[in-house]
Amino acid sequence: MRAEETHRLSVARPSPRTLARRHPHLAAALAVVAWLAFAIGLHPLTLPDEGRYVGVAWEMMRSGDWLVPMQNGLPFFHKPPLFYWLTALSMEVFGVHVAAARLAPLLLAILAMLGLWATTRRRCGAAIANATVLVLATMPFFFGAAHFANLDMPVAACIALTTVFAADAALALREGAPSRRLLVLAWACAALGVLAKGLIGIVLPGLVLVLWLLALRQARTILRLISPPGVAVFLLIAAPWFVLVQERYPGFLHFFFVYQHFERYTAGGFNNREPWWFYLAVLFALALPWSLWLVRARLAARTTERIDGRAWRTLMWVWLAVVVAFFSLPQSKPVGYVMPALFPLAFLIAEPALAAWQGGRTAARRTVAASLGLAVAICLVALGVAATSHGRDHTALAHALRDARAPGDPVVFVQEYFFDVPLHARLRDPVTVIADWRDPDILKHDNWRRELAEAAPFASERAAALLVDARQGFRLRCGKAPLWALVKSSDAPIVAALPDTLRVAATHHAELWRIAPRTCTSTESPP
Repeated sequence: MRAEETHRLSVARPSPRTLARRHPHLAAALAVVAWLAFAIGLHPLTLPDEGRYVGVAWEMMRSGDWLVPMQNGLPFFHKPPLFYWLTALSMEVFGVHVAAARLAPLLLAILAMLGLWATTRRRCGAAIANATVLVLATMPFFFGAAHFANLDMPVAACIALTTVFAADAALALREGAPSRRLLVLAWACAALGVLAKGLIGIVLPGLVLVLWLLALRQARTILRLISPPGVAVFLLIAAPWFVLVQERYPGFLHFFFVYQHFERYTAGGFNNREPWWFYLAVLFALALPWSLWLVRARLAARTTERIDGRAWRTLMWVWLAVVVAFFSLPQSKPVGYVMPALFPLAFLIAEPALAAWQGGRTAARRTVAASLGLAVAICLVALGVAATSHGRDHTALAHALRDARAPGDPVVFVQEYFFDVPLHARLRDPVTVIADWRDPDILKHDNWRRELAEAAPFASERAAALLVDARQGFRLRCGKAPLWALVKSSDAPIVAALPDTLRVAATHHAELWRIAPRTCTSTESPP
């Protein structure tokens, strides 16, 4: 009887190999997801970027205020809230750890790949769709970005989904096929793109689509993409957050749209100043070895190719050119900004690689296989470097602070903002930051001081209590509780000069000090 039951169970539950044969697309999709996800929690948060944005999500989660992003208790209006919402929700559900903090970009990367695959399959066939996803998933730039907790992948994914859904709808309009659902979906993705990083979520795909349709001599289709139901969905998703925040903080819209968008795009007082050709070099280097296949990519289609395929290839060339040109104009060029170009780049690389594979020649197939193997190897090596040689990581200091500090003991950061410490130490309150906040050059340097100083006008009373000079900050030792100070090793003499101090821990050029409490008069300086 037991043997019969075992046999029935084995028949009812096919083996993984059998499932792979019956559902090859599902098996391939699961393999891609596993490839992108397996390393999601293998290395600490990268500073400052991952620490900054995950820290904002942590404050949103612990404070319960899901409307206004906060950095150290002050409004952080540099970016919209989508990443913070998703990351805070992930940590709420799965726990506060690195993998949960990186889940949002991973999921959005997978969704964007799925959208690109589905639309490319419909317009160009299954073979090129599968090849595009394979190239994209093993491209070192994309692989690393898929589990890097910042806003670059979320907005790139939304831009990609908006572009492919709207382009698919445009081709459907030309054919007289149904397009309303595709248009509504495209407008919804554009709204999410705006909530991911601002106007770029709709401006960039809009520019790509307009230039593409003009290249196809389909100018009339441009107006047909402005779908009333789609626009309504866009406004319903994107507008409420901006309206509500403006009501709570007058001046927010000017700061967000005028200063953070137009002035950052046109001004030169920000980090990452690079020459005009920077992104061309970035795409070539970070897409190796696949980028070498671009020399065989085709600008025009063969006469025997289906019309959809020619139009889709034109879309990819326009998409790639627009993204690179758009972000090459400003002087400031952070590497992640060009990420929306990875999706068309993967398609344009996949075409010649697939043609070489399908050609049947052994040498050509070996070249394709070697490219795939080398791409995987580069991804794994980069992952190993990230996991073993991170130069800044304050997790150990944060854990030492959490273990030694009693609830309610005051904490100060001295001459530095330690983005990952509030998260790892589970701090429930903002931290006093000691620095020279009267320095007139603060707004000239694009760093943490500027971020906190720019938030001060929106919450002046809180800023006055949190952004203080040394005299005010070290007075927190007055009373019965010790003061805990985190400081870079180079600035440690500032703390060591105080009486009754003890260095508790040190790692990665940063130190944790305990400053004993003392009784202070109203006129006495704490040291």
